[in-house]
Amino acid sequence: MPAILVTGANGQLGTELQRRQWPDDIEIVAVDLAELDLTDTDAIAAMVASRPFAAVINGAAYTAVDKAESDLVTAWAVNALAPAAFGKACAEAGIPLVQVSTDYVFDGSKTGAWEVNDPVAPLGVYGASKLGGELAVRTSGARHVIVRTAWVVSAHGNNFVKTMLRVGADRDTLNVVADQHGSPTSAADLAETLKTIVLRLIRDDTAPTGTFHFSNAGATSWAEFAAEIFRQSEQRGGPSARVEPIPTSEYPTPARRPANSLLSHDAIRAAYGIEPRDWREALSDILDELMKEDA
Repeated sequence: MPAILVTGANGQLGTELQRRQWPDDIEIVAVDLAELDLTDTDAIAAMVASRPFAAVINGAAYTAVDKAESDLVTAWAVNALAPAAFGKACAEAGIPLVQVSTDYVFDGSKTGAWEVNDPVAPLGVYGASKLGGELAVRTSGARHVIVRTAWVVSAHGNNFVKTMLRVGADRDTLNVVADQHGSPTSAADLAETLKTIVLRLIRDDTAPTGTFHFSNAGATSWAEFAAEIFRQSEQRGGPSARVEPIPTSEYPTPARRPANSLLSHDAIRAAYGIEPRDWREALSDILDELMKEDA
């Protein structure tokens, strides 16, 4: 049975990849830190060579954006050297690699959605290390697809939706940044997209390769996102709070964030026929799941 190796098994994306309905003839082998140390390139090579995998989805990453500013060696090991090791191993095995990347490779200065070929200029260690991973994969010789995404949320793990609901349950008013724009991404929708891509890569040697963007559709700000979370939560009898928009300057962080993280879907639409749904609809599904868990 063809097997697909998935990293980051316990993360938002890894969890959703394991929840997808895969074809009966496909086995998902999902690993996390306990099974594979991503700072150990020899272990990565041994894992890929341990059985005849049909493909690898590297969804694991060092995502502590602020901590990365002072922990750059670990961030670069996980976000750049690990993809390099996966690329080399996949090239040697003759199998495709799907690498997940981020909007943080851009500096956020553009007006409008970022295209896949726009100039990259990361603002901090996290974005730079993820860009290093992209470059490593591109030069590895492996057939590959790199999917950049942004603002990933789900009913699992730690993310903006769950943080807002938790904090909103204790406070009447929340200050949320209003001058950073982008589009939220449902981890479930991202997982479904990666599933579509990896199955095509396995079954079709002429499947499109290269770099693509995926997020849910529609632009918003963090403050508007928070307000919509509380609006939909209140409809379900959940926590609600008033959102007070503030500028980034009033919420300083060790790492600079891109002011504009909006990603264009033109490339993935043209290559794979993927049409992202509106982020509000995706949020609705996440809240439905969270409210069921709390019921």
